[in-house]
Amino acid sequence: LSLPISVRCAIVGSLGLGAVRRFSATLPAAQLRRLRLRHLSLHEYLCMELLAEAGVSVPYGSVARTPEEAYRAARKVGTQDLVVKAQVLAGGRETGVFKGGLRGGVQIVGSPEEARAVAAQMIGKRLVTKQTGERGRICHQEYYFAISMEREFQGPVVVTSSQGGLQIEDVAAEKPASILKEPVDIVMGLRMSQAVPLATRMGFPEGLVEEAADTMVKLYDFFIGHDAVLLEINPLVEDSTGRVMCMDAKVIFDGNAAFRQPRIFAMQDWTQVDEKEREAADSDLNYIALGGNIGCLVNGAGLAMATMDLLQLHGGAPANYLSVGGGATVEQVTEAFQLITSDKKVQAILVNIFGGLMCCDVIARGIILSAEDLALKVPIVARLQGTRVDDAKVLFAESGLKILACDDLDRAAATAVALAEIMCLAKDLHVDVNFQLSA
Repeated sequence: LSLPISVRCAIVGSLGLGAVRRFSATLPAAQLRRLRLRHLSLHEYLCMELLAEAGVSVPYGSVARTPEEAYRAARKVGTQDLVVKAQVLAGGRETGVFKGGLRGGVQIVGSPEEARAVAAQMIGKRLVTKQTGERGRICHQEYYFAISMEREFQGPVVVTSSQGGLQIEDVAAEKPASILKEPVDIVMGLRMSQAVPLATRMGFPEGLVEEAADTMVKLYDFFIGHDAVLLEINPLVEDSTGRVMCMDAKVIFDGNAAFRQPRIFAMQDWTQVDEKEREAADSDLNYIALGGNIGCLVNGAGLAMATMDLLQLHGGAPANYLSVGGGATVEQVTEAFQLITSDKKVQAILVNIFGGLMCCDVIARGIILSAEDLALKVPIVARLQGTRVDDAKVLFAESGLKILACDDLDRAAATAVALAEIMCLAKDLHVDVNFQLSA
């Protein structure tokens, strides 16, 4: 996964006894845009600041916007034990590689000068990362603690393990018995009466059980109070001074609660969101760019996945995932086509709509308007079924556009794949092919 790292990096320092101090660096944030998101992820340093406000013990930190600010921040720590941490919305920073050669987004350094040099190699660079665990924590024992909303339990669930500091997926595969799941009553919340036994089962020493339990309660209160869907602390540590501290934090917030959490959603870093995804969010569309050459416009996530599977089955590859909601308008359909056709790889477009709440004639009007306004020159295969499908067919017929209508989904997918292959073959042979939709 390659992500721009030009806006975030962090510095962490530690004292001789193991108490850790943390610094983070950032470039000026881009102008915020008011967009609706399904979920919101924030940078680690922001999550840590929010947890500190909630009374949770976290390493001390300060934001730096340039390598020079990183140097000054490091000097204020008063120790030679420092760590520079890249802030990027992806895991596995430590094993990532920056464009420019620096290996690892978590760098242990020994002086302010070295901190400045490392920060200079991070800020403004791109970091290629793989989801892996972090190491290098100065602590006596590491634990894993998370809270998530799970349908299986119809509410919040606490997930814990004595095997912290590692990828929890690896722990689940190798030592499944070490992972504990405990549902929390959404009305009662997580109380000390439940948290204390939980901390004991996690393996905290008797003298730290109360502190660990208190930290868990504060984390749960933060989770509920900020409309989070996931809060992950990895690791939650007992450091060498005998303190319980959150050394890392990942929090994902529910986009449906944005109206209750304006401060949280104002922290979104749009520099790490694909431009097309931002445009899609502006129009209340769900868009994810993929690597194929067949543009897809579908209503509903399940149908979209099935459509992409069929394209793959017939030897094709989707260029995108794009789902419109049940109340989509003609304008949204037009915006969807603009997003799809802005991808130069797209050689054909497959529209697959099952009209329940969605009316097929609305989709048809959007397709016709897009074909005319955008002067589309790629073949469109439309499979529409359900509400007002007959009206949609009449609109297609009266438009005079050569839109290939298919009632059968399998045939529609096969047709889209075949048309994309024809377009690609023509380009490979340097044959100029302009597919005219107009009669």
